Amino acid sequence: MSDSSKRGFSLGVDYGTNSVRALIVDNDDGEEIASGVCDYPSGDHGVLLDPKDPNLARQNPADYLDGFYYSVSEAIRAAKRRRGFRPEKIVGIGVDTTGSTPMPVDRDGMPLALRPAFRKNLAAQAWLWKDHTSHKEAAEITAAAARSKRGYLARCGGAYSSEWFWSKILHCRRTATQVFDAAYAWVELADFIPAWLTGRLGPDTLPRGICAAGHKAMYHAEWGGLPDERLLASLDPELPRIRQRYASPALAANQPAGRLTAEIAARVGLPAGVPVAVGALDAHTGAVGAGIRPGALVKIIGTSTCDMMVARSDRELPDVPGLCGVVPDSIVPGMYGLEAGQSAVGDIFNWFVNRLAPNNGHGGGHETLTCEAAKLGPGESGLLALDWNNGNRTILVDPLLTGMLVGQTLHTTAAEVYRALIEATAFGAMTIINRFEEYGLTVREVVNCGGIAEKNPLVMQIYADVCSRPMKVSRSGQTCALGAAIFGAVVGGAYPSVEQAQRKMTGVRAQVYRPRKAAAAVYAELYRLYRRMHDAFGTQGCGESLYPVMKELIAIRDRARNGTA
Repeated sequence: MSDSSKRGFSLGVDYGTNSVRALIVDNDDGEEIASGVCDYPSGDHGVLLDPKDPNLARQNPADYLDGFYYSVSEAIRAAKRRRGFRPEKIVGIGVDTTGSTPMPVDRDGMPLALRPAFRKNLAAQAWLWKDHTSHKEAAEITAAAARSKRGYLARCGGAYSSEWFWSKILHCRRTATQVFDAAYAWVELADFIPAWLTGRLGPDTLPRGICAAGHKAMYHAEWGGLPDERLLASLDPELPRIRQRYASPALAANQPAGRLTAEIAARVGLPAGVPVAVGALDAHTGAVGAGIRPGALVKIIGTSTCDMMVARSDRELPDVPGLCGVVPDSIVPGMYGLEAGQSAVGDIFNWFVNRLAPNNGHGGGHETLTCEAAKLGPGESGLLALDWNNGNRTILVDPLLTGMLVGQTLHTTAAEVYRALIEATAFGAMTIINRFEEYGLTVREVVNCGGIAEKNPLVMQIYADVCSRPMKVSRSGQTCALGAAIFGAVVGGAYPSVEQAQRKMTGVRAQVYRPRKAAAAVYAELYRLYRRMHDAFGTQGCGESLYPVMKELIAIRDRARNGTA
């Protein structure tokens, strides 16, 4: 870092599933000079659970506020040790969060869960993105929207998800009437944090971001914003008031939500009045932080994945079935944003290690299993898995699907299963790539982000072999926070556009994982079997016989073990 940054610094605040991270970035070149992290103290690693309902996942909104104070204060404190930095040089703040993570709020815009009467009520908390309690409501919304002539579902992949805004609100209405009635409005976490930071919490007027609105709440300018009141009233007579208290139009994240209040600024050591960008979803800012551009697929790989693409807005895009939306301005302003993803990836690996192969010194643990799995060749295990342990996000949009493992024998090892699970997530990734390309969106390169991409070469090599494409890894280890900081740089005037900021502030690592011809050939065979299982278990009326699957797996296994594959 130079003694004095010409463009100043920006602050990106990234609200993840288990923690909040504050990142201070040099706007000249994207150097990440300091960070602070706060793990959410409530629940199980920040997630409030119900042992009676495995689909429930909520969060305590108080963790969000305390997490901001702690993480930002730590980042400022660390940055002060760097020559050339002063808090007064921070020109803008960007915020990203998980989503859809809506929460019920009072008339002042504060979460109901902060009131003593609702503090222990799970329905009054933030409904985390991976809460699937509303799968019945999602199916009902899908059916109601399909009957409408407005084409609501066409813009969000043809089916509404239990992970999204209206499903969760409708489920609350039906199962927690006291909370629903007490709530003046519902606000996405991505919208709440910038509103809180700027003192613009009034639900009727607080700035709503196009990311969450367009991809999770069926918002589109074509029909004037959110779905009309007639559709919502057909689901429940009380839903239209939620629409009435939702400010429009929704805004892109390169627009200011307001300026940092003096009270919050004083608590974290920042000057008052710093511009704060409209909030965005973490995967979207992660794509920006990874340098997304037309032709590049960005994979945010964590507990789940989000797969992001952008396309120029000067040509009409088809409606792509199974995606989480095709939304103007939602990732890079001025372009269409397209979102897909897998409901579980890292979660699947953790489930196997923690539940079925505990680290007892005899073959357990990620590191040991990865080393053992790396010794195996493609197809050698004779196993094939489906990656639906938390349902399917894309392309089937079905939370009521489960994981599966085919091909076990009495000789199957933990490492073989571990590798099969990695391969299953790679097959799921390939299915998403195929869906993009089926509708005219060419995937020329894949840029991967997150701890798995950075730390596990085996996963990246398998992905390259399965997808038959080079796998690049983002230069930044904190792409979501970096992307948020880029939006902070834009609203702070350091750059006139997101694209110009990306050219200076993002990049990829030197190492590239390239597909190996022989491995890719075996995986092409296995992928055909995966798609046979995928379609047979995931689609109605497929009529595909699964009889040959086990036989073909054994044949592939035997060729791999005999060196004749």
